[in-house]
Amino acid sequence: MKPVRIIQSRAVPLEQSDVDTDQIIPSDWLKRVERTGFGAGLFSEWRDAPDFVLNRPEYQGARILIAGPNFGTGSSREHAVWALMDYGFEAVISSRFGDIFKNNCTKQGLLPVEASPEVVDSLMLAIKNDPTLEITIDVDRTTIEAPAAMISAGFPLDGFTKERLLNGWDDIGLTQRHEDLISVYELSRPSWLPALSSPNLTKDQ
Repeated sequence: MKPVRIIQSRAVPLEQSDVDTDQIIPSDWLKRVERTGFGAGLFSEWRDAPDFVLNRPEYQGARILIAGPNFGTGSSREHAVWALMDYGFEAVISSRFGDIFKNNCTKQGLLPVEASPEVVDSLMLAIKNDPTLEITIDVDRTTIEAPAAMISAGFPLDGFTKERLLNGWDDIGLTQRHEDLISVYELSRPSWLPALSSPNLTKDQ
């Protein structure tokens, strides 16, 4: 995944609490075998309403989603994260996230910013009053800033998650950090142990 360091963008105010993963990406979309194209299904049941926030022209192109509390509850489907990222979002700000959803975010490179309810409410109101408002999220400093609205706050982020986001390490990337040690182990690994491939096997075997 790409490193996540600083995100600076306008935002979309989703004034909805307890948004679950089935609302983020309905189950009909889970039949797809690719990991791309899910942006078209993001909040698809709500997007039928012309006045839904994602359909409003003033919020087009925004890469930060501001949501109510309990965002991403429900099933563990990674498709919810894929849909948000495929649509173009790079960060979601909420006062509380579903645990599995939050964990899926950090593994895929979508930044879950858990801010205080007061900060979320202030950002929500500021964006509604001025859709052009720029918000800056700094992962290294763990800060959210909207200078034009005089909003500045921190957010919690544990050291391991910060490191993996700053370096762009997904689970495969974390494993590849130990590639030298893995190679040394493979050289000393007993030959009688099971292997994914063997030079002694022919195609017919």
